Amino acid sequence: MARILIAEDEEAVRAFVRRALEIDGHVVKEARDGAEALEILEIEKGAFDLLLTDIRMPLMDGIALALAAAPQFPDLVILLMTGYADQRERAHGLDALIHDVVTKPFSLADIRAKAAEALAAGPKRPA
Repeated sequence: MARILIAEDEEAVRAFVRRALEIDGHVVKEARDGAEALEILEIEKGAFDLLLTDIRMPLMDGIALALAAAPQFPDLVILLMTGYADQRERAHGLDALIHDVVTKPFSLADIRAKAAEALAAGPKRPA
């Protein structure tokens, strides 16, 4: 069982992902945007195993969140989500910080498998 923080501005997607991850016994906390997710990470001193964040969000997007969170919480595994091809390209340069980018739409099985894979791989370590 892992502690997972989801940062997603669309409530329906956030609830879907939460349910998917809770099926596997994970403890899931939610944030509506990157700024709220970073605040949660700081309050809880990075006590999460996985950060699953949408790229495109208001206030602070997922890429800015990953760039802020990775140096502060080096043991945090980061998995990005997006439904936009141009956003996936923006994430390409973050290979040293993130595990992968999950393309939306995804199925319940897809997101469960991607989260399990990311957790099994562990955090990225800068070379």
